[in-house]
Amino acid sequence: MNETSRRKETGMMDWKDKVVLVTGGTGSFGKKFVEICLSRFEPRKIIVFSRDELKQVEMQQDRRFQDEERIRFFLGDVRDRERLARAFDGVDVVVHAAALKQVPAAEYNPFEVIKTNVLGAQNVIECAIDKRVKKVIALSTDKAAGPINLYGATKLCSDKLFVAGTAYVGKHETVFAVVRYGNVVGSRGSVIPLFLRKRKEGVLPVTDERMTRFWITLEQGVEFVIDCLGKMQGGEIFVPKIPSMRMADLARVIGPKCRLESIGIRPGEKLHEVMVTEDDSRNTVEYPDRFVIMPLFAWGPTGNWLETGKRCPEGFRYSSDANDRWISADELRRMVAGLDIPEAQEYAREMGITA
Repeated sequence: MNETSRRKETGMMDWKDKVVLVTGGTGSFGKKFVEICLSRFEPRKIIVFSRDELKQVEMQQDRRFQDEERIRFFLGDVRDRERLARAFDGVDVVVHAAALKQVPAAEYNPFEVIKTNVLGAQNVIECAIDKRVKKVIALSTDKAAGPINLYGATKLCSDKLFVAGTAYVGKHETVFAVVRYGNVVGSRGSVIPLFLRKRKEGVLPVTDERMTRFWITLEQGVEFVIDCLGKMQGGEIFVPKIPSMRMADLARVIGPKCRLESIGIRPGEKLHEVMVTEDDSRNTVEYPDRFVIMPLFAWGPTGNWLETGKRCPEGFRYSSDANDRWISADELRRMVAGLDIPEAQEYAREMGITA
């Protein structure tokens, strides 16, 4: 089977000679996405668009990206429509990963989060259409499903904008879709690095013994986005089937000799996360490895999702506490030990875990 036939068979996007831009490209997802794309595919150019010049310098000095002629670094903010339009010139594919994500910070600085997560999403959509970008896929979060905090609410609004982007394209050919998944293991600001740092103190803070979360590794998240770029037809929200874990179990794996201190659920937190709500389920199709939430309104093509997938039953809910897949303690240990941070490497040595 030649490369063209293989792409058609698997639904893989043709990356050869494409110009790809990643907003928020210096973040955890962006760096892993760039690394995988450069090692596996043949894009003509990857543009890293972000607002922090220090992170761009650090990324340029990273051994994975040194002397890589296909990378371009573009300083800018998704709030700045003119700068975004300049960056999108000649771009084929956009992966929108830029966002303000910290829940407490969002509650204290709501206007700032709306400017980035909502108005920034609108800028990405309008510039993509005007510049004739072929595909745009936006990263979302489980907190956007039935949100109870401002961060989740802004991401739900962003999701709605990207789904509705299909109605804005007119005669143009830009296609929009969204990927929604749960917590990323070891990402910047996540709980695992915090637990690894605090385990030497002998006490690990746990919000609630019952709390559960969806978990996905950084590489799995990137792989899923790459796969969805090949399969997207316009207006979908893709939700991967991923395992759950109890936060107390995670704490016990990282600090087996530590005492767990219950600190209570923080403002804006849920006991369990949801990625497909009961109301979403009416328009959701299930596949062995994912759910596809189709647009509520017939703005664009729904392709053959209904023909090849199974409609979810009325009242279905995909939540972290009712999941049929759970991460074992051994899987947790290996997941933590495999993180590319010094604390995880020390943990691996102590636990006798080899790569």
